[in-house]
Order: sequence, then structure tokens, then C-alpha cells
Amino acid sequence: MNSERIPRNASLRKLASSTICMLLAFYIGATPDARAYSFGYTVADMRLPTAQSGGTACPQPDHWNTNLPGGINRRWSTSLGASPLTIVTLDQTPVGQLNEVESVISESFAVWTGVAGTTLAPASLAPLQRIADPAPCNSTDGLNTVCLNQNDPAFTTGVLSFTRVTTADFIADQPVPNHPASTFVGEIVDADILINPTGNGGVFATPAALATNPQAFDLESVLTHELGHFFGFEHSGVWSAAMFPIAPPAGAFLAPRPSPQSPDAPLADDDRTGLRLLYPDLTDAVHTGVISGRTLPVNPLSLEGQSGVTGIFAAQVVAVDNATGAVVASVQAGWSCGGAGPPVFDGFYSLQRLLVGPSQSYQIYVEPFTGPEDSSDVAGDLVNICRNSMTDSNWPQPFSCTVPAVSTSFTARIRPPG
Repeated sequence: MNSERIPRNASLRKLASSTICMLLAFYIGATPDARAYSFGYTVADMRLPTAQSGGTACPQPDHWNTNLPGGINRRWSTSLGASPLTIVTLDQTPVGQLNEVESVISESFAVWTGVAGTTLAPASLAPLQRIADPAPCNSTDGLNTVCLNQNDPAFTTGVLSFTRVTTADFIADQPVPNHPASTFVGEIVDADILINPTGNGGVFATPAALATNPQAFDLESVLTHELGHFFGFEHSGVWSAAMFPIAPPAGAFLAPRPSPQSPDAPLADDDRTGLRLLYPDLTDAVHTGVISGRTLPVNPLSLEGQSGVTGIFAAQVVAVDNATGAVVASVQAGWSCGGAGPPVFDGFYSLQRLLVGPSQSYQIYVEPFTGPEDSSDVAGDLVNICRNSMTDSNWPQPFSCTVPAVSTSFTARIRPPG
């Protein structure tokens, strides 16, 4: 076990309201090696031999090994709070109540394993188990658990739920029991989802009970969002995305509901595109498009005083389908990384895994993080793209970097390639 591994705490889902200012992006043809999306990242422990670190300080996106023997383990605690009552079901019998809640958990998992063009499939998951322990969510046990009645200091007023994710920061790392040694940097080895049981975050209803409990939050929508964190996502600034940081209002839900024909129906294209990038299916021949470039200041002197910063950091760059007007992908832009690393803050972005076709075309725009996902959230999400002697003792200087301040005041225009 490496005492310097990075346990990641996904951002808490909060109730809030805000507006987003939409601007335009600057793009070019160059494609540095980077994966700028709204993901969690892990930087390898560069104090270790290359065979363990992989030889690069470039941030690696957090995700599961989808080929784990027996699948990704998962379980849920059947302990449901009664005082206060926080989970409302249509069926009030003890057996029926548990079956109804379990059905919601299973459907929420199926939302993410039902996306075409990814290797994250139903077979990637082990069967969902029940346990009676009222407080089994533990980020160091390698057992991936959904808890509906476990309190936590993170449950301050307005916090509905959160997910804790632990990753390995070197190859052959085994930071937790019940999970085999890691096979890559950034491999998720433990993830727990906690739903607020205190009543100060609200009441949750299953889909069957939501109509008669309009004061409740939709349990399926909340779990679908948290499972995005479970599988490696951070928040998206796209309002229609499941990974948008604001829950649907009480009585509302991510529409449409999943179905056997469309299990991923609640997701937006932004969620699906991100999942295809995290868990790529190399046989997918239709989602192969890439739009990449940099967001640069007109006056480079505006970045004076920020060591190593040559582009705007960070910005959300969004691709819109010209035919439908729908957002199909968004990325957190601002850095690139190649070779041994570390990242450079050059304003780079790369929108990947886009649908291609003879009539397919996109527009892009850029916006600062001044809305529901503000600059403090972004800085927190991206802090793990850099390590240095302040974060880790005896860290090698050639692999050191520090995340700069987030730019929140800029305007932009499109400049064609060439």
C-alpha cells in the first residue's frame, strides 16, 4: 500500500441556481497529447521506477478496469432511515420496499452500462449484493457500496449526496483489500455513494412514489448522477447533462426514464461522449471525430506573473451539433501533456469521440466557469493534475507542476485553422 496514493473525493451535489455566460472558442489544428474532459485524474508516483509509474507525470483519467475477474463488485445497504424517513417508496411492505429501492439502484447502474460505443457493459459489473450493515461505506475496504442511511460530516445543509472514489497511483498498487493489484495508473479501486439520511438535504422518492410525493427528490436521478462520479466523471457545466452539479427540482427527474429499449435514456450526449472517451470501444467506427485547439489571450501580457501559463485556464469548450442545436460534448480546457510530462498550461482542449458522417458538422463556443460549476469547483476538480514537493515529499523537480489560478474574465472569437 502506498501512503502517497491519491484518494479522490468527488464534488458534492448541492442545491443552487445560477446562469452561464456563453462565448466563442479559438481553435487550431494542432493536437497535443491531452485528455481535457470533466474527469477525475491521477498523476503517477514519479518517485518509483518506470515499471510502476509508467514513466510519465501526465495525468491519467480515473476509470475502472472493466476486465476485473467477476466484474466490479457492488452492494447496497438495506438499512433505511425511519426517523426521519428519507426514502419514500410506493410499496410500504418491508420486502416490497427493499425490492423497489434495489430496482432503482439496478436501473441507475444500467443507465451507464447501456451506452453504445463503450467497453463499460452489464458484464463489467458483478451482481448487486445486499448487506444489512447500516454504515458500511468505507473508502479503504475495496467494497463498492451504496449507503442510504449512513451519516457523514459532509452532509451539511443542502448536500443531497456524494461519492468517494479511491484510485491507484502506480502500477501493481494494492491500496485497498478486496481489489486485485492495479494494472494502470488512475485505476479506480474503491467507490462509495452516500445519500443524505439526515433530512437536512431533503426526502428522496423512487420513481413509483415520486408523483404522490412532489416534495421529494427523485432517487433515480440522484443515483444516476453519483454513478457518473463512481465511474470516473467530475461535474459538467452542460445543464442537460446527468453530471450537471444541480439536482432536478423536487418532484422532477432526469427525463426520459430508462427503458429496456433505451437504458441510457436519462443521459445527455455530453455524458455519453465522455463515457466513450473513458471506456473506449476501439471497434466503434462512427464516434471517431476530434476537434482540438487552444484558447489563447489576444495579449499574452495578460498572463504575466503566472509562471508557465501561455493559454486560458480553465474554460469549458462546448461542441454543438449544427443540425439539431444539441450540445454533444464539453471539455474542461486549459492544459496539455506529452512524453514524461508534467502538464503545461497552454489553453489546449480536445473534444473527442464525436459522431462523424458526410453531413455532420459542429459549432464550438467557450465559457468561463462562473456559473453552477464555478472557479473554486474547477480548481478543486483539477488539483490532481499536478504533484510537487509541497504535495509529496522528495518529489522529483522535473515532474513538478502547480495548477494556476482559474481565468474567469475573458471574451473570445473563432479563428479558423491555418
